[in-house]
Amino acid sequence: MTADGFRRLALSLPGAAESAHMNHPDFRVGGKIFATLAYPDEGWGMVKLTPGQQRRLVRAEPEVFAPVRGGWGRQGCTNVHLETATAEAVRRALLTAWRNIAPKDLLEDFEDE
Repeated sequence: MTADGFRRLALSLPGAAESAHMNHPDFRVGGKIFATLAYPDEGWGMVKLTPGQQRRLVRAEPEVFAPVRGGWGRQGCTNVHLETATAEAVRRALLTAWRNIAPKDLLEDFEDE
């Protein structure tokens, strides 16, 4: 997976838009961040998950997913090692993070598709 691939997958989700904070590209839905790129460095992405979702992903693919260090990681923020990630693993993680953040009306419209 490349950073451009991560970006394309994130932006393919309904209502997703790219922005930036703290010198990192981020991806938002309804004005809220669900993923970022280049944190902690260019080889990584991040998805905002619940702690339970994070545990499942890290357990299933520890070479791809790791908790972000510190408090954000304890809240579910999860790093994605782009070099070892498959497009399918990133797509699933991004979709989960997007669903955690997306406004209800957008979720309802998406579920009908």
